[in-house]
Amino acid sequence: SGPKNTPSVVFDELSIAHSCHSFRSALSEEFLQMFSQYGKMPVATLLPFTATPSRKSSSPTSFRLTEKFILLLVFSAFITLCFGAIFFLPDSSKLLSGVFFHSSAVETNTRKGTDSDSNIAVGTDEKILAKIRKDHEKALVEAKDTLQKRPDEIKQDIQNEKDKVFKEDLSKGGKDDDNLPVIEYVQPPGATGHEPSDPETKERREKIKEMMKFAWDSYKRYAWGSNELRPVSMQGHSSNLFGSIKGATIVDALDTLYVMEMYEDFEMATEWVEKNLDFNVNAEVSVFEVNIRFVGGLLSAYYLSGKEVFRKKAIQLGEKLLPAFKTPTGIPWALLNLKSGIGRNWPWASGGSSILAEYGTLHLEFMHLSKLSGNPAFAEKVMNIRKVLNRLDKPQGLYPNYLNPNSGQWGQHHVSVGGLGDSFYEYLLKAWLMSDKTDEEGKKLYYDALQAIETSLMRKSSGGLTYIAEWKGGLLEHKMGHLTCFAGGMIALGADGAPEDKTGHQMEQAAEIARTCHESYARTTLKLGPEGFRFDGGVEAIATRQNEKYFILRPEVIETYMYMWRFTHDPKYREWGWEAVQALEKHCRVEGGYSGVRDVYASSPNHDDVQQSFYLAETLKYLFLLFSDDDHLPFEHWVFNTEAHPLPSLILTCSIAEIQSK
Repeated sequence: SGPKNTPSVVFDELSIAHSCHSFRSALSEEFLQMFSQYGKMPVATLLPFTATPSRKSSSPTSFRLTEKFILLLVFSAFITLCFGAIFFLPDSSKLLSGVFFHSSAVETNTRKGTDSDSNIAVGTDEKILAKIRKDHEKALVEAKDTLQKRPDEIKQDIQNEKDKVFKEDLSKGGKDDDNLPVIEYVQPPGATGHEPSDPETKERREKIKEMMKFAWDSYKRYAWGSNELRPVSMQGHSSNLFGSIKGATIVDALDTLYVMEMYEDFEMATEWVEKNLDFNVNAEVSVFEVNIRFVGGLLSAYYLSGKEVFRKKAIQLGEKLLPAFKTPTGIPWALLNLKSGIGRNWPWASGGSSILAEYGTLHLEFMHLSKLSGNPAFAEKVMNIRKVLNRLDKPQGLYPNYLNPNSGQWGQHHVSVGGLGDSFYEYLLKAWLMSDKTDEEGKKLYYDALQAIETSLMRKSSGGLTYIAEWKGGLLEHKMGHLTCFAGGMIALGADGAPEDKTGHQMEQAAEIARTCHESYARTTLKLGPEGFRFDGGVEAIATRQNEKYFILRPEVIETYMYMWRFTHDPKYREWGWEAVQALEKHCRVEGGYSGVRDVYASSPNHDDVQQSFYLAETLKYLFLLFSDDDHLPFEHWVFNTEAHPLPSLILTCSIAEIQSK
């Protein structure tokens, strides 16, 4: 089938055969000899279309020159017609190869053969002619079938053939960017919003956008292409978390730029990604950090904008991370050399263990990688992690932070919903939400874990503050980290699906945790929250150790405010968020950007000189959404990864049940 404006032609096999027979009956053997002489064409090559060689004929001298010329023209026209018919037929290459290459084979055999081989040559000729007729008949049938199909059926046949070739390439392990499946991009609802109607809310929202512009412009001016910015010394900063991969702030900020409608900056960042973002580096990276920031950022930018470069880059990086799973259990290494594929764990981790929050925070991104690449390996890797965890006994229903990837056994029994454990629980819930609530296993694992946390770790201080303690070898440590403050938003997000009508109870828990985390801010001099705070020795929600007093622009408290506002519309959450904005502007804003501080209880800030990439990806995005309407990135259509990169809810091509059965 050709383009729609190409006329359809159907050749009747019987009419063609009849025409050929009539024409060859009019020709004589002498004429064939004459044509061989004038046309310089061997008679043997004309056998499929001409008369039987034994047919008698008159002498060629009986024809005048004019008659010979006319006959030559007629014969040439007929040959042209026959060959034209062949070229119009589908799979004509097969038929032509049968005519030319097989005929040449006959001639070669005849030239090389002896007299004693003549009978064999004749038999070979007959077989070849029979094959030509068979191919011709097959071609006619295929042509008729194709021409009888509707255009949409022909288009579907072509697509099916493409999909077949793509699957064959995947099975062979050979795949490049151009082999990715064709995906019709449709932007999910709520990618952008409109200005709030309330004047004060609108003004505050614009202020946060100005903060984003200042942070981004400072990065562009002093650290463009580097991973992060040093805003005090006004130069680039690189963490060993990313090896020699560059541009962490660019990739992390992509979706924030889009959500805030800073499209010129978004296009500039897109151009840098296309030309400069390179994963072919001989360097060791943190699998966890590269996944949540780079893979998550690229996926989110693709879903928001539809730009194919982001899908390709995300899949390229995902494939680079797959060797991390080459362990006896399939539990990935924490660190991976992207060139050699050699992995290892942090030397400080218990007995060479992998970290719960690291191997447990791959699910959302890897399921989307399978969706966008057509490669089920990504989904299989993260589903295998669940299989390993399901086989293990959980002390008091809790998940220890350390797991040995070789033995498949727990390391030190340390449990935390903050650092080392936090986002594992978050991803259990969000896996269920992202699957359009079809991932029942993820749902059960989340609510069972939350019940164990409530029973064993959740406590209330003498002053009435609810907190989530840490558990070490059977003993509680009554401290709570800034990282743990995300749990208020997580519990609120999952409250609606809670079992046994516990929705109200879980919303109360979420509100209490939000209040405790707000108190950790309010009780400091700078009104910024410490890295960790304690509930013992007569203190509540206060850091008592110097190494817990710093603030590095973290987003978790703001994150919980945003979720609580969306679910309750209690104005206090916007007020608490605005308090944080004022503290950030007063104590963290410097000439070259925004910096963390080393002691939130000091009378004046001592800056750490780092503008973290997650400040643009998370803190400012959550603040912006806190002062936006609910239809901007609505929860029914979007799920945020742990780096605040929004990913759409979807039913994956390869269902959870299919992956588990493998």
